[in-house]
This record gives sequence, structure tokens and C-alpha cells, in this order.
Amino acid sequence: MTDARVPTIDLRPWLDGDEESRAALARTVDSALQTAGFLLVTGHGVEPELRAGIRRAAREFFLLPVEAKRRYEAKVGGRGWLGPGAEANGYAEGTETPPDLKESLTFATDEPFDDPVVNAEWYAPNMWPAEVPELRTLCRTYLARMAALEKELLSLLGYALGLRPDFFSRHMDRPTYGFNINWYPGTEVVGEPLPGQFRIGPHTDFGTVTILDRQAGKGGLQVYTDAGGWEDAPYDPAAFTINIGDLLARWTGDRWRSGRHRVLPPPADAPAEELMSLVYFGECDPGTRVESVPAPVGRVSYPPVDSHVYLREKLDSITVH
Repeated sequence: MTDARVPTIDLRPWLDGDEESRAALARTVDSALQTAGFLLVTGHGVEPELRAGIRRAAREFFLLPVEAKRRYEAKVGGRGWLGPGAEANGYAEGTETPPDLKESLTFATDEPFDDPVVNAEWYAPNMWPAEVPELRTLCRTYLARMAALEKELLSLLGYALGLRPDFFSRHMDRPTYGFNINWYPGTEVVGEPLPGQFRIGPHTDFGTVTILDRQAGKGGLQVYTDAGGWEDAPYDPAAFTINIGDLLARWTGDRWRSGRHRVLPPPADAPAEELMSLVYFGECDPGTRVESVPAPVGRVSYPPVDSHVYLREKLDSITVH
């Protein structure tokens, strides 16, 4: 995939550059999000040692016996362990695929909200594995960094549309972010892939902004564009992969596209390949009214939706029953 479709941008000019540098960066962002819905972002200031530490601790958990992991079992959109066969992301597109070839540890916002009903659904306590106590501290540090980075990205996105920089970020006072640590083991763990089976099936993300720290591999991330079809996503170990989700695409009236992607199954020529992704799903406050910006910024006018009614429907749609 060419860098023109998924460019690498340095965030530092946005954080401390002059107006000309910020405007040039915004033009690049606007162009890329109209094409593929993806960016690579450097200059974010998140240390590689923190990301590596999370991977080491999470791997300890994933290698535990199933009986130990089952104590933390959760439903899709919950907090805890999603075991093999829990999700099929292709369902969100209406495609009947076999379940995704992965396991996940999933954490999310757990600070109390004012409304007990909202609390029960979106701010439940996290289930931190007692067998790997360091994971809690590492993830909390990482999530604080991601929340700050998400707010900066959303400010940049508002500016890139020619709107006020807080057009999106002002809906981030109590966001219901989610965090998945996705483990993609080799065929010795998951078995031979079935026809049409992926580590994660083709889909778009559901919310606002996704911040992905990924590893390169033959069975890795692919991005879909109209011009090129499915292509391997570009990779830079120093960069986060950023894509926008369905809600932000609706918000922009489809000026920007929700980035369609998939993760390939373990490759036949490297069946033992093991990868791990850290996936931060940035969301807005519960009850945010998502309404398409009008022309000339927006292209399509969608009816307004409640952000979290939409998210719950999507999360339910990928659950394997």
C-alpha cells in the first residue's frame, strides 16, 4: 500500500508547531481519511518500553491454563477474557464467517458516572488478572496516555474539517473508551483456519477513533481501499496506526470513511507466527447525539443517533452465540 493512501504524520507540529505547519498537517489528514480512513502517527511520545511491558505481562496471562483464564470470562463489550470463538467481526457487515482466531483481554473506563443505569452498562469494574498483577499498573498508565492522545487527535480532526478544534473533543469529558489486548497465536493453538476464517474478519470499527499498536507479520493487518482492494497495511514500529470508526464517519457526513480492515489468519508458510495488538477504542460521552455536519463539509446527511445505543447494537452484532 502506498504512503499516499495511508501516510505517516508526525504529531509534533500539531502540538507545538506554527499555524502554517498545523494547516499542512491538517490537509494531509483530511486527504488520507477520505481515501482509506487510516493514518500512521509518530511523535506521540508513548514509550516503546510501556507497550513491550504490556505485551510481556499479557502473554503470561494468555499462556495460563484455560481453567484459570475462564475465571475472568466476559461477554463482548465487557471486561475480562474473551476466549476462542467469542467474536466474529465479519457479522457486523452481515457476513456469516467462522469465529475470529484470537483471544482478548479487554478493559475499559471504570470511573463512576452520575447515572446508575449508565454506570451498570458502561462503567463496570475491570477484572484484573491476579496471576499477572503488574498488568493493572501497566495498563492504567497506558490508558491514561491513550485518553490524552485521543483528545489531541480529535482536536486535530476538528481543525482538519475547518471546524472549531473542540468540535469532537468537547464530547470527551467522560468517554467510555475500551482497550483490547488481542492475542493471535499460531495454528498449534487455534488449529488450521477454516475457509473464510480470519484472526479478525473484515469489518469497520464502530466508534470514533481507534489507536492501534501492532506488530508486523505475514498474518497481519490489511486495509481496504476502493483503488487497491485489500492490501497489507504499512508498518512503522515507532508509529501508532489510527483509523476512524462508523460514528465519526457519520459525524462527518461520510467525508471521511470508516476504515475497513481485517487481520489475516496464521500464514501457511509461517503457521507458528504469534502476534499481539494493543487496541484502544476511543469513544465519546454516553448519550452524545451524533449528527452529520452539513455540506459543504459533509457529503451525506444521516439521521441523528445516540452514540451508545449505536455502539451497543454493534457490539451485540459481533457476539457469537
